[in-house]
Amino acid sequence: MPGTPAALLPYAPAELDGLPSGLPVHLWDGTGAPPPQEVLDTVGFFALPYMRTAAALPLLPRMPGLQVVQTLTAGVDDVRPHLPSGVQLCNARGVHDASTAELVLALILASLRDIPGFVRGQDAEQWRSGFYPALADRTVLLVGYGSIGSAVEDRLVPFECRVHRVARSARRAPRGPVHPLSQLPELLPQADVVVLVVPLTEQTRGLAGKEFLSRMKDGALLVNVARGPVVDTAALLEELGSGRLTAALDVTDPEPLPPGHPLWHAPGVLISPHVGGSSSAFRPRALRLLAAQLRRYAAGEPLEHRMV
Repeated sequence: MPGTPAALLPYAPAELDGLPSGLPVHLWDGTGAPPPQEVLDTVGFFALPYMRTAAALPLLPRMPGLQVVQTLTAGVDDVRPHLPSGVQLCNARGVHDASTAELVLALILASLRDIPGFVRGQDAEQWRSGFYPALADRTVLLVGYGSIGSAVEDRLVPFECRVHRVARSARRAPRGPVHPLSQLPELLPQADVVVLVVPLTEQTRGLAGKEFLSRMKDGALLVNVARGPVVDTAALLEELGSGRLTAALDVTDPEPLPPGHPLWHAPGVLISPHVGGSSSAFRPRALRLLAAQLRRYAAGEPLEHRMV
């Protein structure tokens, strides 16, 4: 391994099980001053600190030997425009599956059973009894069927609901067919719950716009754990204002949602502050991913989860 370019990581080497011996490692977690230029000159593998991408991106052009940028996010739309030519970009596929899938289920159940209404009722000392919608016997449409979409379906199965799957192109998954995006117009009217789990690309930006939303059935729930700009906020506000649709949003456009924005108080909306991946499940999975990728890197083997 002599001569292997160094790795710049947000975690101490002692936390990474099976880290190759002899691999030069520098530590920077995205806080405080970045490493000096003499350190950046040695870096070939840069793991971006989670939730501190904005602080890390300016370092990329200062690393003349950079070979790999490893994100700890599933989405890489904020990194792609800054990636130097010839540098590999790898995402954190698998790291956020469990946590994000849990949140999807929490948002669906909380929205259908009106948990926010119960909390408001408790605050007001009101007993809000009655019948509420269940997830059982409903149809859920997963728009985006990568590892997170598949993890969401794994957790939906025990709830006795029907699941339809959509991805960029058609294929066969272990649990059934995955339909292409072109079939959304015929699938949307069948769904009681529509979950957005797509990456943000030019194809998906504004995907859930006026036409998409108008095809959703009356009373349907839109859940967005993808990226805020996948949804046309103005079009969604119109549907929410009419009471025809409800929504549960872990991501918004704009984000963070500023004080006074109409989404905060739109009827039928539940908002969580982009916490799909930031749970106790994140760190152990991130450490396993980094250790595995660094073993491949040090051995000169192909890396996993390459986006570029």
